[in-house]
Amino acid sequence: MSTGTGSQPDMTNHWILRIVALVIDSIIMGIIAGIIAFSVLFSIFLGGGFLFLYGFGYFFVLTFAIGILELIYFTILDVIWGGTLGKRIMGLQVQMVNGGKVTFDKSFIRNISKIWGLFLLLDWIIGIATPGKDPRQKYTDRIAGTTIVQAKQAFAAVSPPPPPPPSA
Repeated sequence: MSTGTGSQPDMTNHWILRIVALVIDSIIMGIIAGIIAFSVLFSIFLGGGFLFLYGFGYFFVLTFAIGILELIYFTILDVIWGGTLGKRIMGLQVQMVNGGKVTFDKSFIRNISKIWGLFLLLDWIIGIATPGKDPRQKYTDRIAGTTIVQAKQAFAAVSPPPPPPPSA
């Protein structure tokens, strides 16, 4: 597997690793959003506003709120760690196309499509269907000047120890 420096990376494997990382991050965000939603629903119910729970307004507000949570999660972790928990587990790292560390504004731009699932789907489809100079970029990565590289082997916690010296 290529690290993305020098040789052309395996694009099928790259996008599969990104999808798995997104699923991992979505599970994490789903748990957090579920806890928050339950807390909000419980307080609304106790306050006598239970009729609001059955309206479409709640669905759209909750969907938007989850999108904002995801935008915050992805943006901050991309800047601090170079990737989210899912990306770290899959051995992926977000960086600038010149190899530098991603900045907050660039991370915000590359993650803005996560506000709504349809935007994210379109972002990925456009990125895959119309590859630019770097085929590892989704559309908003191209706008932000960022890319995702394979920094280490997927599921690797630490680098393996060096082999023992040959015996004489």
